[in-house]
Amino acid sequence: MSGRRPNIVMILTDDHAAHAISAYGSRVNTTPRIDEIAQLGRRFDNCFATNSLCSPSRASILTGTYSHVNGVTTLVTPIDAAQPSFVSALRSSGYRTAMVGKWHMGDGPGHDPQHFDYWDVLIGQGDYVDTVFLDKSGKRVVEGYATDVITDLALNWISSLPADDPYCVLIYHKAPHRPWVPPPSFAGRYVDPIPLPPTFDDDYATRTSSARRAAMRIAEHLTLEDLKVPPPDGLSYEEEALWKYQRFMEDYLRCVDSVDDNVGRVTDFLRTRGDFDDTLLIYASDQGFFLGDHGWFDKRFMYEESLRMPLVLSYPARVAPGVVGEMVTNVDWAQTLLEAAGVPAHPRMQGRSFWPLLTDGSYEPAEGVYYRYWEHDDVFHKAPAHYGYRTSRYKLIYFYNDGMGLPGCGWGTYPPEWELYDLLVDPAEVRNVYDDPAYAGIREELTVAMWNEQARLGDKPHPSQPRPVTS
Repeated sequence: MSGRRPNIVMILTDDHAAHAISAYGSRVNTTPRIDEIAQLGRRFDNCFATNSLCSPSRASILTGTYSHVNGVTTLVTPIDAAQPSFVSALRSSGYRTAMVGKWHMGDGPGHDPQHFDYWDVLIGQGDYVDTVFLDKSGKRVVEGYATDVITDLALNWISSLPADDPYCVLIYHKAPHRPWVPPPSFAGRYVDPIPLPPTFDDDYATRTSSARRAAMRIAEHLTLEDLKVPPPDGLSYEEEALWKYQRFMEDYLRCVDSVDDNVGRVTDFLRTRGDFDDTLLIYASDQGFFLGDHGWFDKRFMYEESLRMPLVLSYPARVAPGVVGEMVTNVDWAQTLLEAAGVPAHPRMQGRSFWPLLTDGSYEPAEGVYYRYWEHDDVFHKAPAHYGYRTSRYKLIYFYNDGMGLPGCGWGTYPPEWELYDLLVDPAEVRNVYDDPAYAGIREELTVAMWNEQARLGDKPHPSQPRPVTS
């Protein structure tokens, strides 16, 4: 066994659903280079975002804290980049640190990346082609396809380091985020019909009005910028929905293919450099994504396709191959990485290291995970503010329909609403059983558990939430 401290290479993409990775059983594509990491290391089957939105998830990964602690609750609440993070702890302990690609937590004084020896990031979302990068010297346009350029910059930085210095580099891609612009050379891929998800025609019969209001339907809310070409004339509503799904998925999966190729470039580089066995190599996405599931695209909701994050990692010197079924969250990553590096975690961090789970098995499974989506608008996606609690079998969601929103996007008056799903008998989450008398006891137990978890984490229930009978 190597006595070296691990190098840490985290490849993070944006909106890459686990069910578009063949290691997770994808029905629509194959991802051989991402699968290779899973085969050589661990695949996490139950890793969850604590706020399924780009900026908040990235802040939780970096700081090991929930949104109400790190301050990044929405897309427009920038990070205080000086706050403690796993990167600041690694750098203080002798690691060389770098951040390349999509930062997306604000820019300008106080919000630009800190605690990095080298950083070179996109402005906001960035563009897929010839995008603007920002580093310590200012802005510049870098020609080329963003996924390739980000990989180039990261590998060039590693190449500049002395061979013995441990390093941590965050390679954060824009892809496969909307508007899904693939490399031109991939234009011939996925032209055959792409299978529909089983819930594509979900009628939302038992869902609350809070969920039914969402403006994320493939059939109605994809734009011409998304589709690149208008639908053919003369299609029925159902035919146009199918056409839009195919068009959207073609470009989405082509973007994923480019990501997979670049993951392979990183793996091959580490092998050539002689670093692969001693590197904790991670591939993940900042949240899940609806790929026509329930008729939707996008994320935000606490439903499984949005909540679940793909997470695979390898570290041959220390971690044997396998599959992890225990529930973990993005808040847990910071402490896990620090424990792997032998670096103390900052006491402010709220997660729980799952490093023992990867090494000696001494890990007590979590009873449940807490989720809160803060962003609240009535113009764009119309996904209402909500929070909830998920156990290995059940999921409770409270749509409190009030809270932080995008500027100028006020909501009308909507009542709070509840949903409850039994994931054992209804893994697709199409039957809300909150008002089913057979689940009354479970409903009360989950409400108490959620209330207690909110208290433990220092989050405050919305004033409209009734206090459970016991706590």
